[in-house]
Amino acid sequence: MIVLFTDFGTSDPYVGQMHAVIRKQATVPVVDLLHHVPGHDVRAGAYLLDALQRQFQAGDVFVCVVDPGVGGDRAPVMVQADGKWYVGPDNGLLNIVRRRAAAVEAYRIDWRPDKLSASFHGRDLFAPVAARLADGVLPERSPWTLMDTAGWPDELAEVIYLDHYGNAVTGLRADSLSDTAVVRIKGRDLRARATFSLARKGEPFWYRNSMELVEIALREDSAAAALDLNIGDRVELMDLEALLTDC
Repeated sequence: MIVLFTDFGTSDPYVGQMHAVIRKQATVPVVDLLHHVPGHDVRAGAYLLDALQRQFQAGDVFVCVVDPGVGGDRAPVMVQADGKWYVGPDNGLLNIVRRRAAAVEAYRIDWRPDKLSASFHGRDLFAPVAARLADGVLPERSPWTLMDTAGWPDELAEVIYLDHYGNAVTGLRADSLSDTAVVRIKGRDLRARATFSLARKGEPFWYRNSMELVEIALREDSAAAALDLNIGDRVELMDLEALLTDC
């Protein structure tokens, strides 16, 4: 299948235009995975993409467009990581997937359509390349080394996504925390809850979400509103025993 992952939103025509291009050139299903990646936030998108791609299988093709530098000198690339293809800009968006994959090949896309707008490479370049890959056709390409994002942490201790419930997804993998870990954000110390039903109403908490990331929530209410959370807010990990001693 072809999987779309963008910051385009769903109130504008851009997603539909990409569907139209793909439909003309490929017969595989198209999945709208996420179109509300925080706007222009390449780093948040990179950690979200890695978390979300795990439910897909080898052979699937991702069209990844968070591309504030579209039309500039960043390279258009396609990356094969553990059997899945990722098509998008070389601006760091694909780098966490690359970092955590066991087998990776990266290429610059040399193929160009007859018409390429300066502002919509998602429609004119990345979508048709993905359609070709889904049909087993490799477009013109050359080996490529993705840009250096070595300074990005392996675990991003920040809020990277706010859903419409007001839950705050972080870039921390839940496997890296114990159930007794305390997450501190905006001066509040949050304990873990295995399920929403185990939290009291009005009690903010953290839990392991379905993407295996640490997520901050408030039962039947908006954690984002209650705690004034925003994309990029830092998260600290605290030691429970130390906190109890301080009390």
